[in-house]
Amino acid sequence: MSSKKPSRLQSSLSFRLTLWYAGIFALSSFIAFLLFYALITAVIREKTDQDLSNQASQFSSVLRERGIRAVENFALLEAQAAGEKKVFLRLLYPSGEAFSSSNMAYWKDIAIRKSAIAQLLGGSNQVWETVILDARRDQVRILYAMIGPGVILQIGQSMENYARIIDAFQGLFLTTMALLVGLATGVGWFMARRAVSGVTAITRTAQGISAGTLEKRVPVRDRGDEIDQLAMTFNQMLDRIQTLVTEIRQMGDNIAHDLKSPLTRIRGMAEITLTTGESLSGYQAMAASAIEECDRLLDMINTMLMISRTEAGVDRPIREEIDLACLIRDACNLFRTMAEDKGLTLDCDIPERCSITGDIRAIQRMLANLVDNAIKYTASGGTVRVVMPEWSENNTVITVTDTGCGISEADLPHIFERFYRCDQSRSRSGTGLGLSLARAIARAHGGDISVESRPGHGSAFTVSLPAA
Repeated sequence: MSSKKPSRLQSSLSFRLTLWYAGIFALSSFIAFLLFYALITAVIREKTDQDLSNQASQFSSVLRERGIRAVENFALLEAQAAGEKKVFLRLLYPSGEAFSSSNMAYWKDIAIRKSAIAQLLGGSNQVWETVILDARRDQVRILYAMIGPGVILQIGQSMENYARIIDAFQGLFLTTMALLVGLATGVGWFMARRAVSGVTAITRTAQGISAGTLEKRVPVRDRGDEIDQLAMTFNQMLDRIQTLVTEIRQMGDNIAHDLKSPLTRIRGMAEITLTTGESLSGYQAMAASAIEECDRLLDMINTMLMISRTEAGVDRPIREEIDLACLIRDACNLFRTMAEDKGLTLDCDIPERCSITGDIRAIQRMLANLVDNAIKYTASGGTVRVVMPEWSENNTVITVTDTGCGISEADLPHIFERFYRCDQSRSRSGTGLGLSLARAIARAHGGDISVESRPGHGSAFTVSLPAA
């Protein structure tokens, strides 16, 4: 059994919007026509009933003032004046027998309804009836009324003229509907195409991106509508994707560079030992150097994984109450020997106690990276200070300052990127991951890290952490 796929036009959003627009417009117009048709029909019937009721009142007055013979003569004159094909009249006894009538040759199919006479005798003033003559496809409105003691009037009026008005209205409506639906379809197609033009531009841009062109952007028409908001959001997403792709490429180059050096050293040591080594001590030295390089590679890989998992929210920090002041003092005590060996002064100006909620191991590593960086890039005779200029129940600020070489304006926006190392730091050991990891840990705790630096005057790294 085969199934036909819908054409491209039928599956398009513009076609469906146009179809909905035309359908809703046609349905609304049809409902309006029905309401207007019902109103016209009701008005025509009300007018007809009022005319017949007025005539019955006139017959009642003539009967009361001049007698039954005058009523018979008046009935004949009324029928002749209105036209024998327009109006008929009968005068009936309470038994239903007609004792006088107008010319009934045209109205021979109209019978006397016994139930209507029974209703009059039961106390009703007037009884109405609508008769449809199938042979002539005509409607007749009939009134039974008691106009005097023992005298019943049956008067009927043809609805032919009103039917012609309704038929003309129906024809005019159908013609107008056809024109309006056609116009609504054209206007709907224009509006739908205009509405989805922005989506079409986004689709073309996405198709261009799938072909490898990340520089393309969706044009924004500055109309402030939903399409413009979608275009701006799409462009922001593209900017983010392009930034991530660029960072991934740079990170790949940096990884290749940082992995190449230790692997080259391991291979070189192994090759030299195999060609020149004659004693066990030579092989042991080669193995120790290889283990050291492997540890360095493993540390770099583990740090990369930690940064990625922390930024992605996979490794969520363990929330527990921490004495941050105690952690900072421990970090300063740990690095004080290193600073003294390098001829630096390491100051620690913090309060006695400062409690926050966070992951103790992650914050320890963040502090260690910042203090280690400050010591590493500060020359002998310099100073490294760790202070807490601001702390409260809601927010805690830690500042690590040094009097080192500083960071140039060109390097400053990139120092938190993975594997980024300033030119003057290339000669120093390190992988360029310490600051990236520190910022990832701070942001995982709901805080952040900022930096201020001037070349030759040192740097100041400021960590902001929420209390909870």
